[in-house]
Amino acid sequence: MPSETRSPRPEEAGHAVAGLVRLMERLRAECPWDRKQTFADLSGYLLEECYEALDALARKDLGKLEGELGDLLFEVVFLAELGREQDAFDLASLAERVHSKMVARHPHVFGEGAAKDAEAVRVQWEKLKEKERAVHAAGEQPPSPFVGIPRALPALLKAVRVTSRAADLGFEWQRDEDVLAKLDEEVAEFKAELLAEGATKESVAHEVGDILFTVVNVARRHGIDPEAALQATNAKFVRRFDEVARQVRASGRDVAGTPLDELDRTWNEVKRAEAP
Repeated sequence: MPSETRSPRPEEAGHAVAGLVRLMERLRAECPWDRKQTFADLSGYLLEECYEALDALARKDLGKLEGELGDLLFEVVFLAELGREQDAFDLASLAERVHSKMVARHPHVFGEGAAKDAEAVRVQWEKLKEKERAVHAAGEQPPSPFVGIPRALPALLKAVRVTSRAADLGFEWQRDEDVLAKLDEEVAEFKAELLAEGATKESVAHEVGDILFTVVNVARRHGIDPEAALQATNAKFVRRFDEVARQVRASGRDVAGTPLDELDRTWNEVKRAEAP
């Protein structure tokens, strides 16, 4: 982790990235493994590096994050090199394209626009994106409101994006009481389906999906990232159950052979010990 705050130096970053591009060109020329990689081959590595960076973010480990972002940058440089080889794009064209897009989407910084707060910027951003989609679809059927939302997004994040897009168009709960009533309704439907004669895995899964979707709506309305919230709960469960397992093994027993009521009692003790 850097020991002091550094001022941004574009020329220094440009020199370092140029060196990375030259490294990538050499690897493609001289390394048999790098030479054989394709866009499809790199897709899995790109996703893996994204998740490793997200893990470092969640842990607030800036030293780890620096390394993971470097790995992610390498995948971008790798993909850009494949694009250059096919005369489709290169790292410079990627940077120029996103630079132009960011300038266009920040008229309150680079133009005559105004935005009083972060929410105003977000609304403006969505309106500008909508105009861009309309231009791209000129002469065609009106584009879907959800154009641009990647199909491969993790389900919780995708639910946030689609409900946020719908809310921007006016399809939004007016009161928390209404969305909570909807959650109660979905839970009741889930219980009824689960206990119904002839219920199938697919029908129960449908109701589970409805519950999760509604919970995401609740989280979104309160500015809570449901993915981060669930990751935190996952970590909490792992931490507590690890301690349960440690205590059981310390008594000379196997976790799998311990009665559930005893495991539950130990769990509650661990939970109480964590309480402030």
